[in-house]
Amino acid sequence: MRTLNVAVRVPARAVLAITMASFLGFVAFLWPFAVAPGTFGSTQTPPLMFGVLLLLVLGVIFAEIADGRIDAKALAMLGVLSAINAALRPLGAGTAGIETVFFILVLAGRVFGPGFGFALGCTSLFASALLTGGVGPWMPYQMFGCAWVGMFAGLLPRVRGRAEIVVLAAYAAVSGYFFGFMLNLSFWPFSLDPTSSIAYQPGLPALEQLQRYLTFFTVTSLGWDTGRAVTTAVLVTVAGPAVLGAFRRAARRAQFRAAPTFTAGDDGHR
Repeated sequence: MRTLNVAVRVPARAVLAITMASFLGFVAFLWPFAVAPGTFGSTQTPPLMFGVLLLLVLGVIFAEIADGRIDAKALAMLGVLSAINAALRPLGAGTAGIETVFFILVLAGRVFGPGFGFALGCTSLFASALLTGGVGPWMPYQMFGCAWVGMFAGLLPRVRGRAEIVVLAAYAAVSGYFFGFMLNLSFWPFSLDPTSSIAYQPGLPALEQLQRYLTFFTVTSLGWDTGRAVTTAVLVTVAGPAVLGAFRRAARRAQFRAAPTFTAGDDGHR
């Protein structure tokens, strides 16, 4: 008999809710390329979308708790790792793009599953914002960006050994750039002089708008995001084997809602 140690199980209805929330998230991030000037009051669109989005995310998490799909051991693990990430983040953030949060998020999502990774991304950034006084309109963007990083880590191909570390390190680097690319969209339309050649200009064709944003991203953020990507990839490469081993031992001992699976010839009796 084998047991599955996914810490947070995601049933079909939760998958649907997360998919819908992710779709709204992408719309909210990418609205400068899709919303025509004056439509729904374009400058108010992102806050409204993220208000709905956060309600959906919280609804998914609390629904899972109410249905018993997050047990006490998974909640304890989620709380511990969120606290660790919240404590680690001030050690690196603000210094040449060095980021100390993502490697735990990637490794935990890998071991404990995409549902746990999604929840950990949200709670880690929320706890960090409370700890550092970083609560602001950017926080929902950060929470959802990290939720995606943790969730997709849990969906990576199932390889083991050195190949697993290579895959995780490559994913860590890509996710570092992805996070920066998406998060910059939360303030790009409001941060520059409208006359600048790299500023957001309502009404421009989407392709021209994208060219402006890519130039903005390259000039202002690429170096910073490279620091995040390199830091996370190096931490995964160096500390990944030990941390993965520790997480997997914890998962085996905790037996998160262990689901029995019988193999041929196993009638369930000793």
